[in-house]
Amino acid sequence: MSRFSQVRDRLFSPVGLHAIAFGILAIATIVLGVRLVLDWRATSSGAADAIAAKQLELRMLEVQTAPLRGLDKRVALSRSQIEDFYSRRVPAKWSTILEQLGQLSNKGDVRLSRVQYTQHPGSGDLTEIRMDAGLSGDYKGIMKFINGLERSPTFFVIRAMALTGQQSGTVNLRLQYSTWMKPGDVPEGIPLEGTQPATPDPPDAAAAGTPNGEGE
Repeated sequence: MSRFSQVRDRLFSPVGLHAIAFGILAIATIVLGVRLVLDWRATSSGAADAIAAKQLELRMLEVQTAPLRGLDKRVALSRSQIEDFYSRRVPAKWSTILEQLGQLSNKGDVRLSRVQYTQHPGSGDLTEIRMDAGLSGDYKGIMKFINGLERSPTFFVIRAMALTGQQSGTVNLRLQYSTWMKPGDVPEGIPLEGTQPATPDPPDAAAAGTPNGEGE
């Protein structure tokens, strides 16, 4: 019997066939084990990436929503501050404006003249009252009036100042300034900006109470 025949007989014998089957099974097991390890690594890596992405997304949402936290409390506080400002510094009566201007001019020993008033309705719930006046007095008195205007309980804003003359220690200024009132509190007779301005009595006649010098 040749060597080839002997090898063939051994391979196809029951023992040989079992050996071949065992070898194939062992190779298949190794291949499946390697594939399982690779799949597990890929799955673990993908899961870690997904978790990291979700964590980053959550962090971004926290940063974006941070300004909104406590917004209801801040809104309530802002409303309270606005109401407090209105009650303290926005005049409810025209006479309050005239009284403030009269007091400031007396304290500074200056004279307001040719005061003209116009109203400028805004987009909010206040109407701007713009005033254009001549102011005369010594330098110290004028500065005292201007400082008092800026610190007045009634809210005033100085818009412009221009020197119009100076003689014998007396300084003449043109002063433009504003205050604000609620639309319902603005008296009749204050024209809209761009029309003929009102020229009421001077501030030292504050008892007049209205732009036309008539009592309330």
